[in-house]
Amino acid sequence: MENQVTKPKFPTEIVDLPSKGLLYPEDSPLRSGQIEMKYMTAREEDILTNQNYIQQGTVLDKLIESLIVTKINIKELLIGDKNAILIASRILGYGQDYEFENKGKVYKVDLTEIVDKELPEDVNYENGNNFEFTLPASKNQITFKLLTHGDETAIDQELKGLKKINPNSSPELSTRLKYIITSVNDNSDRKIVREFVDNELLARDSRSLRQEIKRISPDIDLTIKGDDGEDIAIPISLNFFWPDLNL
Repeated sequence: MENQVTKPKFPTEIVDLPSKGLLYPEDSPLRSGQIEMKYMTAREEDILTNQNYIQQGTVLDKLIESLIVTKINIKELLIGDKNAILIASRILGYGQDYEFENKGKVYKVDLTEIVDKELPEDVNYENGNNFEFTLPASKNQITFKLLTHGDETAIDQELKGLKKINPNSSPELSTRLKYIITSVNDNSDRKIVREFVDNELLARDSRSLRQEIKRISPDIDLTIKGDDGEDIAIPISLNFFWPDLNL
């Protein structure tokens, strides 16, 4: 009988998603609201120091792709769920204790104490990633979605292309809104939506929409209180995963 090679089994943990899976299609593995992740190994440390990935800005994507055991497409991940996965990745790789500097002061954080943002009770998340909103100033009826990792990647690519055409332009806000808004007054034509953002979306309405998105978005609380009571954002970079990198 031929010798059978046993495939190594790394220890894993189940990670809860802030969205609870409610915003994903019913046939998506993400619908369960949980994913399985393995502990970091030397293979993932190789990813963290891969200069090609670092230069391309894909190193963190490659890292979580390697750590996630559940068969998912990371492009489908909502941004808040991806943030939770990044925190879990750091804990599984280098432990729960994290130090960072802000304005000359060193802060120490226990990453296991980071909590999910509470989902507002007045929002129906059972309809998936599709929400209705009345713009308060213009009274236009729109539908919108929360951005996924794939959307963020597409936005970055579009912004890079626009930068080549006009180096002095910075249309980040309007570009993001063109991906967020899915219909205007029941018209879902992408050309119509883009023209609406460029020519008709009032600044007051844009601000109100962004406030609503922030209010309903599943996420984790990535802030701590400073000595003066101000909110300080916990930075997530390569140093977050491996402080010795000094990048």
